[in-house]
Amino acid sequence: MRIALGLEYDGSGFCGWQSQPGGCGVQDHLEASLAQIAGHLVRTHAAGRTDAGVHALMQVVHFDTTADRPLSAWVRGVNALLPGSMRVQWAHPVSDEFHARFSARHRSYQYLLVNQPVAPAILGGKAGWYHRPLDVDAMRAAAAHLVGEHDFSAFRAAECQAKSPIKQLSLADVARFGDCLLFHFRASAFLHHQVRNMVGALVYVGNGRHEPEWMAALLAEKNRTLAPPTFDPDGLYLTGVDYESRWGLPECHRGFGAFVLPVG
Repeated sequence: MRIALGLEYDGSGFCGWQSQPGGCGVQDHLEASLAQIAGHLVRTHAAGRTDAGVHALMQVVHFDTTADRPLSAWVRGVNALLPGSMRVQWAHPVSDEFHARFSARHRSYQYLLVNQPVAPAILGGKAGWYHRPLDVDAMRAAAAHLVGEHDFSAFRAAECQAKSPIKQLSLADVARFGDCLLFHFRASAFLHHQVRNMVGALVYVGNGRHEPEWMAALLAEKNRTLAPPTFDPDGLYLTGVDYESRWGLPECHRGFGAFVLPVG
């Protein structure tokens, strides 16, 4: 039997999604807990491999098991064994044709940035921070240049293993909620560090260092050394994965909204 899971986690205490020899990956903790419920070793596959310090409001995972368990065992039973910073949101049986990564049509990320003179305490490790005022209108104009199919080499990490730097973004936007800025990106796939590098470039527009049209020029140059530094992972969240309706999965999006953001 193949089971799909919706997973939420605080990435602060983990070395990323992927399993590591020291057992510090989100995958390590999830597989250990699943194995206790299943009674056999379990291997998981995720929609996206988040980096160290990156969070997930909705990561989608699948695994195969020979154990006959009620779906509640894969949720409440597994949650009882997981660290407090990880929680399974739902479990759903799927056919053997389903693959959390390869069946995904789009992935959505949001970046939460606190924009105030003093670094946040409560949101420390949960949000990025920038101290100078930012012009959100200019940032939105710059983000519009990112939408569509482009060579995103200017936003690609040196260690990126993707076969091609060409990706298609269907959404790139930013909005302000009080002292917080929320960036939203959606694409079929992303390059390594692409979102954090795009956020860094948008901040350079927002602080007045560059005009919005600079974003188009940066894309055209295809040169990572001309782009701003990579922004911190603290504010980055995997917020959803799109699948075809034929898989019958529960809700696969849990993004931020104004109702959870401080606006004072």
